[in-house]
Amino acid sequence: MTEPSTRTVQRALTLLASVCDRGSTTLAEVAREADLPPSTALRLMRTLETAEFLSRGDDNNYQPGPRLIQLGAKAFSREMLVPLSREPMQEVVAATGESVYLSVPGADETALYISIEEGTFSVRHTNWVGRTVPLEGSAAGKVLRSETPESGYVALENTIEEDVTAISAPISAGGRVVAAMSTLVPTYRLSEQRRSACGEALVRAAGTVSAALGE
Repeated sequence: MTEPSTRTVQRALTLLASVCDRGSTTLAEVAREADLPPSTALRLMRTLETAEFLSRGDDNNYQPGPRLIQLGAKAFSREMLVPLSREPMQEVVAATGESVYLSVPGADETALYISIEEGTFSVRHTNWVGRTVPLEGSAAGKVLRSETPESGYVALENTIEEDVTAISAPISAGGRVVAAMSTLVPTYRLSEQRRSACGEALVRAAGTVSAALGE
C-alpha cells in the first residue's frame, strides 16, 4: 500500500473511531477532532456511509452503521457473547422449559442465530443455529433495530413460521443493542401468563449479559 493510501485509511479510521466514541456527531465535530478539512472528512465519511460503516439520522448526525455494529456483534459472539450468555440462557430454560436462542445482526438486513440452549419439552423448536431470518417482521429483528417496547421484550405470533410465537429481548453493550435473546414457542401452549413469564425471564437473562458486556 502506498503512503497516500495508508494515510487515507488512517484518516478514515480516525473519523470512524471519533463517531464511535461520541455515539452521534456532526461532520464539523469529527473533522475538527481529526484535524481535517471538512471537505476531506465529508469525502471519507461518505465512503464509510456507502459501505454501511456509518449511517446518518434524520438530524444528519453521523452514527455507527449496521455493518460496523454487525462486525462488532460477531466479534462479541466469538470472544465473549456466547460464553457469557450460556448460563443466563440456561436459567431461562430452567424457568420456562423453552429453547433459547442467541442472534446477532447478519448480512443483508437479517438476524443470524449463533447459539441455542435446548428446551425440555418433547415438542420444541428445531435448532436454527447458523440460519438467518429477516429483520423485517421478526421479533429478533425488532429487538436488533432497537424497537423494543417498555415491557423490555417483543412478542410476535405467526411471523417467520406459522403457529410459532417468537419472544425476544435485547442484549446491549456500550449503549447499543448487539444481540437478541429469544424463545420460539408453539403458540398453542402459550397463554398470556406464560407469554409474560417467558418475556420476563428473557429480560432478566439479557440484562445479566448486558451488564457483563458493559451495558
